[in-house]
Amino acid sequence: MTLQKSAASWFEIPAVDFERAVGFYEKILDARLTRENMGPMTLAIFPHEKPGGGGAVLKAEGYQPSAQGTVVYLNVADVRPVLAGVEKAGGAVLRPLTELPKGMGVFALVQDTEGNRVGVFSPA
Repeated sequence: MTLQKSAASWFEIPAVDFERAVGFYEKILDARLTRENMGPMTLAIFPHEKPGGGGAVLKAEGYQPSAQGTVVYLNVADVRPVLAGVEKAGGAVLRPLTELPKGMGVFALVQDTEGNRVGVFSPA
């Protein structure tokens, strides 16, 4: 098996209170998520370039927010303004801005309004 250009093709961040969760990400990322319904699922899709991998906040049966398990890292131009807005948007900073070795970039971990642990990453 050979991985494609990007190892991830799609991700979903579970939400109990869909509008609260979408509002959190729209505030901290200063971006508009696109809301869609797909059968019994309600999604808000993060802006992304196609054909690259994308993802969404999702409310659907069987999806439960969690602070354990897989961590999704969102690519941002600058982690600092994202972190500055996390608490105001109802979340918490779990790990502050952290430099990666050898100029690989910076990252931080946050907890969203639903209790999910999510990373933010910037190459600069």
